[in-house]
Amino acid sequence: MRSLVPKTYSAPVTYYCNLVHHCFSLKSLHFIKSVHAQFIQVGFCANTFLGNRYVELYSKFGTVDDAFKAFRDIPIKNQISWNLCLNLCIKSDEIGSARKLFDEMPVRDVVSWNTMILGYASDGFLDNALELFVEMQNVGVMPSEFTYSIMTSLVWSRCHGKQIHARMIRSSVSASNVVLGNSLIDMYGRIGLVNYAFGVFKAMEKLDVISWNSLIFSCYRGGCGKLALDHFCLMTSIGVSPDDFTVSTVVAVCSHVVDLEKGKQTFALCVKMGFLLNTIVSSAIIDMFSKCNRLEDSVRLFEEIKGWDSAVCNSMISSYAWHGFAYDSMHLFAVMFRESIMPTEFTLSSVLSTASALLPVEQGTQVHSLVIKMGMETDSFVASSLMHMYAVFGSVNSALQIFAMMAVRDIISWNTVIAGLRCNGRLVETLMTFKKLLAEGPQPDETTLLEVLLACNYGGFIDEGSNIFSLMEKEYGIRPRDEHYVCIMDMMSRAGKLEEAFEIIRTMSYEPSSLVWGAILGSCDVHGDLRFTEMVAYTLMELKPESSLPYLVLARTYEADKRWESLIKVRRAMKERDVKGDIDCSWIGFRNSIFVFKSNEMLHIRDKDIYQMLSLLDTEMEDEFHCYQQHNYMDEGEE
Repeated sequence: MRSLVPKTYSAPVTYYCNLVHHCFSLKSLHFIKSVHAQFIQVGFCANTFLGNRYVELYSKFGTVDDAFKAFRDIPIKNQISWNLCLNLCIKSDEIGSARKLFDEMPVRDVVSWNTMILGYASDGFLDNALELFVEMQNVGVMPSEFTYSIMTSLVWSRCHGKQIHARMIRSSVSASNVVLGNSLIDMYGRIGLVNYAFGVFKAMEKLDVISWNSLIFSCYRGGCGKLALDHFCLMTSIGVSPDDFTVSTVVAVCSHVVDLEKGKQTFALCVKMGFLLNTIVSSAIIDMFSKCNRLEDSVRLFEEIKGWDSAVCNSMISSYAWHGFAYDSMHLFAVMFRESIMPTEFTLSSVLSTASALLPVEQGTQVHSLVIKMGMETDSFVASSLMHMYAVFGSVNSALQIFAMMAVRDIISWNTVIAGLRCNGRLVETLMTFKKLLAEGPQPDETTLLEVLLACNYGGFIDEGSNIFSLMEKEYGIRPRDEHYVCIMDMMSRAGKLEEAFEIIRTMSYEPSSLVWGAILGSCDVHGDLRFTEMVAYTLMELKPESSLPYLVLARTYEADKRWESLIKVRRAMKERDVKGDIDCSWIGFRNSIFVFKSNEMLHIRDKDIYQMLSLLDTEMEDEFHCYQQHNYMDEGEE
C-alpha cells in the first residue's frame, strides 16, 4: 500500500486529524489500522486528541481489545479519554470493569456520572443507578438535563418520581425543555399520576408530536381512555399531525374502552395517511376489531395485508384465541413457519395461552418442546405463559420447576406462580410464596394482592386477608379496586362478619358497584339476616335491574322464613321484568374437538355416548364404594 505519510515528516497535526476523520467515513478496519501504524511511526502517538479519536474509531469499527490498547497508549489522558474508555466498557456489557474504571478515574465530570448511571440502568441494576444519582450530588456534581432524562425513565415509584422532579426544580433545571418535559410526562403516566403529567404538559413552552404522544399514552396507561381520545381530537384540531405511534396508541385505547365507532374513524385516518403500511399500526387495528367483537373485520384486514410479519400474525393469532377459535389460531401458527416468519416471544405466549384455555395437554407440551428448541425458555414472558399453561392443566409442580429455573423473575412471573398455586388449592403455599416475594422480589401489584386475597378467602384465612387489605394503599401504594373489595366483602360475609363488611363499604372512596353488593348478598342469605338481605337486594336491583341474583336470594330467604306473600311478589316482579337466571357452562377439549355443556341442557350432540360413559363411571364408582365398605368391614372384624 502506498504510504499516506507526506515526504516531509513535519506534517501538521491537522493533516492527521483530517485523515482520521476520513477513517470514520470509510469504515474500513484495514485502512484504520494502516493509518494508525503510520501515525505511531511519525511519533504522534503522544497526541492526546488523536489518541482519543482512535479509541473512538476502534469502539465503532474495530475490536474492543484494539480500543483498550489505543486507550492505554495515550500517555497523557484527559477527561475525554477516560469517558471514552468508560463508555466502551458499558457498550461491551462489562459493568464490573466499568465500575472499577469509574472508581479509578482521577476526575469525574457529569458525563462520567451519566455514563455510569446509564450503564447500570441498561443492565437492569436500577437500585445501583439510583444510589449513584444520589452519590453524584453528595460529591457536588450537578446533574444535567440528560441525567434527569435518564432518571425519569427508571422510576416506577410515585415517591421517587416526585423527588426527582423536586430536585429538578431546586436545581433550576427547566421542565419547559421539550425533551425533559416529554420524559416527565412519560414518567408520571408510568407511575399513574396522570394529573401531574397534565401539569408538566401545560407548563411546557414548546410542544411537539412526542409531547402529545406522551400525554395520550399516559392517559391510556392510567386508565383514562376517554381523556386520551379527547386529547387526540384536540391535537388534530389544532393542526398537530399525528405519527405512527399516535394512531397505534389511539387504536389501543379504542380496543381497551371497546369504542368501535372511534376505532373505525381512526382506521379511516390510517388509510388516508398511509399508516397501514406500518405493521405495528395494522396489527393494533386487527386487535381493535377483535376486541370490539368484529373478528370478521380482523380477518379481512389481515388477508388484505400483502407483507405479513410476526407483528400482524401475532395479533391475528391472539384474536382467534380471544374468540375461542383455538384451531384457527394453531393453524395460523403453522402457516407462519411455512412462510418462514419466525415466531417471537409474544407469538409463543399467545399460542401457549390458547393451548392452556382450549386444547388438550399434549398440544401444550408440544409447544413447550418448540420453546426449548428455539431457546426461548429463559424469556420471562414465555416462561410465565408456560407456568400458566401447566397451572391450568393442574401440573403445578411443572410450573414451579420453570419458576425455579428463571434467572430473572419479574412481577408477572411471580403473579403467575401465585395464581397457579391458588387455583390448584395450594393456599398455604400461595401465602408463603407471597411472603417470599415481599422478601426478595419486586413490588407487588394489583394482580398480586388480588390473588393473595382470593387465597385468603378460599382458605378462610380471615386475619391474614384483613391485614393485607388494610396495608394495600398504606404499604404497597395500591388503591383497592372493585375486584379487591368484592374479595374482602365475600371473605367477611362468609365468616359472618357482616357489620365489618358494611364498615368497609362505608369507608370506600367511591360508590360501591353492583359487584361489591353482589358479593355480600349471598352471605346475608346464608347467615339468615333478613334485614341485611332485603337492604342489599333492593340496592342491587336499583344498580343492576337485569340481574337475577337479588330476586333469587330474596325468594330463597322468604321461602325459608315462610313469608309466602313476599315470595309471590318477588316471583311476580321477576316475571314482569323478564329477569332470567344466568346459564353456566363448562367445556372440555378431547382430541380435535371442544365439547360445551350448559347447565340447563338436557340434550347434546353426543348425548348417547355421554350418558353411556356416565353410566359406566357410575357403575365403577359403585363397585369401588362396595370394595371400600367390604375392606372397612374386614378391618373392623380383625380388630
